[in-house]
Amino acid sequence: MSDLREKIIQTSLELFDRHGFHGVTVKQIVQETNTSKGGFYHHFQSKDELLFVIHDTFITYVLKEAQAANVTHSSPIPKVQAIIQSFVQVFDLYKPHISVFYQESLYLKPAYEEEIKGKRDKFKRMVFNVIEEGQKTGHFRRELPLEITGMAILGMVNWIYKWYRRDGTYTIDQIAEVFTDLVLHFLLPGKEDSEYFRHMLKVPFFYESE
Repeated sequence: MSDLREKIIQTSLELFDRHGFHGVTVKQIVQETNTSKGGFYHHFQSKDELLFVIHDTFITYVLKEAQAANVTHSSPIPKVQAIIQSFVQVFDLYKPHISVFYQESLYLKPAYEEEIKGKRDKFKRMVFNVIEEGQKTGHFRRELPLEITGMAILGMVNWIYKWYRRDGTYTIDQIAEVFTDLVLHFLLPGKEDSEYFRHMLKVPFFYESE
């Protein structure tokens, strides 16, 4: 990605966050990035495409990380941990993008909205598939309804955008550890602590003080 393209995206994120999508013009973006309209249109066909790119960036990231987890791990237990951890991390890595997404997503053009929805649905299916795989192999509790369990995980993590602060009490890594621990505890059949820890990619920080 070129420096100017990245600068336009970062500047637009700040402007959209402050003034809203319709409160910002291409002229303002051009002025704030100290470029020309030609520079802007070299990288983006329109302001609408720019909004799409902002949305697409973090959705593509979580999708690629989920795909990598499926390739890297053979068991559904480490798969679901890797997916949860990268999913949580996105709320720090792309915090401005996500803020703009929730504020301005209704302004996406139908074609762009459809593409974003397709990627979100694909990620959702990947989460559901890992849970279903674990239930079929006996790694996860079979009595849990698949759809409710999957939506509980997605809803819990998605809500992070409402309360996460980079200067808060806990780091994003610590939050990821807590969420992973919560998910494993409701997915895995009852185990002794020693057996439970054996399944974990990393023992969460809060167990160390016990």
